[in-house]
Amino acid sequence: MNIQTLTNNIKNDAILNNIASFFDNEIYLVGGSTRDYLLGQNSYDKDLIITDEDAGIFAKKVAQFFDGKFIPLDEENKIYRVVLPDKINYLDITNPVENSLENDIKRRDLTINAIAINIKTGEIPQICQEYIQDLNNKVLCEITEENFTDDPLRLLRVFRFYSLLGFEPTESLFKIVLKHAQLINKPAKERIEYELMKLFSGKYCAESLLLMDKAGLLEKIFQIVKELKQVPPNQHHHLDLFNHSIETVKQVQILYENSSPEVKTHMDKIDFGGFSRIAHLKLACFLHDIGKPSTWTIEEDTKRHRFIKHDSEGAKIAIPMLKKLCFSNKQIEYISYIIKKHMYPTAVVSAPDRNDKTLMRYLRKSEDNAIDNILIAQADRLSALGPEITEEIVSENINSLNNLMNFCIETQKTLKPLPKLLDGNDIMKILNITPSPKLGEILDTLKEAQISGDITTKEEAIEFVKKIK
Repeated sequence: MNIQTLTNNIKNDAILNNIASFFDNEIYLVGGSTRDYLLGQNSYDKDLIITDEDAGIFAKKVAQFFDGKFIPLDEENKIYRVVLPDKINYLDITNPVENSLENDIKRRDLTINAIAINIKTGEIPQICQEYIQDLNNKVLCEITEENFTDDPLRLLRVFRFYSLLGFEPTESLFKIVLKHAQLINKPAKERIEYELMKLFSGKYCAESLLLMDKAGLLEKIFQIVKELKQVPPNQHHHLDLFNHSIETVKQVQILYENSSPEVKTHMDKIDFGGFSRIAHLKLACFLHDIGKPSTWTIEEDTKRHRFIKHDSEGAKIAIPMLKKLCFSNKQIEYISYIIKKHMYPTAVVSAPDRNDKTLMRYLRKSEDNAIDNILIAQADRLSALGPEITEEIVSENINSLNNLMNFCIETQKTLKPLPKLLDGNDIMKILNITPSPKLGEILDTLKEAQISGDITTKEEAIEFVKKIK
């Protein structure tokens, strides 16, 4: 992490090099993009400060130069975006706060996000020199306490960057978060959702969640955490329910890092919400047992802890919770499904009559989430090591789930969608019925029979439907 690395990365960046070469303005690269270049990482969203021209006028010129798209983000604060033709790179262009680069830098949240460099000269303002040391020391440090009270979302961003980078907050920054934790729900829920998904995208997500809890933020965003902490360890779980949930997040991260290329490729997909499947799966891991507090019973004779139907109950609880945080319908559908089905893979591999037909049924029913479900089942197993759970039990379960994973990966390569043997209109004609909830039930039952392999032709489907009536 040195200045030469930064300047080399800027020179090697075709976009910045073109701007520096063809525009005579004083232009600074600042914020996350500078931080990423210092860390030797790529940056596709570059923040530029223009000090000697109106940001809107300059941004329009840049958009025209690159044949990009000009988007006003905030006219009042003169923040504009230029989306480049590749739709991957974009530039956020603004004027400095109060027309002062130094004042602009001082208004930012963390020192590692406040490093500016002149893209023409390579000059770094004096105020930023010490900030580079924080980056070298891998610490998160505040610029001023006031910046966090002005925008309380920055309290959450501390843990986002801990999760992504593994940089721990300094003692002074942690005290600021602790002091102002009650402000965390003031920002718009959409902004909170975005920061949460960034946090769950990080390698150090589990550690970040634990520190976030110590700072008093976690319970204020997820009130269910208070209830999770009330469920103690038991014969199957060596950890209380809260720490078991965090450990499940940790274990799924480890499983992901050590997974096959096929699994990684699948989990890296961005299928909903603008974030990867693995980020959403880690959130589902954190919430997978939220149905346990309300279903918790202890048997009088055996003293065994029971949580009957906690999976279904947890899926129901998750829906309004995530809606309140402005998660999209597709995100909620995925997370609630994973919670509801997190024990399904283990039930499949534990079945006494397990065979290829059983495994195919699992793959057909789980569809795109087959791999995801297996990962959370394995993470859940590795996170529950109570006195009654032997190494043999764990090993056998993990190996069986690995076999299921391999079956799914190999079968998916040639698997074709189930043919639609009958539709709703066909069934209404066969049974002489009108549209009703019963029709939906019949369609579901027919699909189940197809998934199980009991029905393979249209003729068989017709006879099956007649028998249902």
